[in-house]
Amino acid sequence: EKAYCDEAMPKTEAERSELMEDGSQVSVTLDQATSQTAILTAEAKQLQAELTAIAKQQTEMDKIRQEKYAAFAQAKADLTIGLTGVQQALTVLRDYSASDAPLVQQTAMPALHTKISCASTSIIGILVVA
Repeated sequence: EKAYCDEAMPKTEAERSELMEDGSQVSVTLDQATSQTAILTAEAKQLQAELTAIAKQQTEMDKIRQEKYAAFAQAKADLTIGLTGVQQALTVLRDYSASDAPLVQQTAMPALHTKISCASTSIIGILVVA
């Protein structure tokens, strides 16, 4: 038995050393993986915080766009009404300029009244440019 023990002991020691070395390598690998996990977790938290900030900025930009669109829609409605008024005024002035009828209905045109065609043409020109 002693001979068997003497023969088996070096083999067992060699296997034990090999297993301890493997265990050390596994331990190092585990430590590296744990370290990498901690780094990735920190990066994920940072990225999540950045995404939250971007979402907040997007919400603020959407709100500003909606406010600007509401102002644009109101301005467009006002300008459309103004444009319609100018177009109607142009129609009235062109009709007046082309006819002999008075601009305002009167019972009789005064004897001294004469149409000034160049003035009405100037006014129409200004309105068309506007």
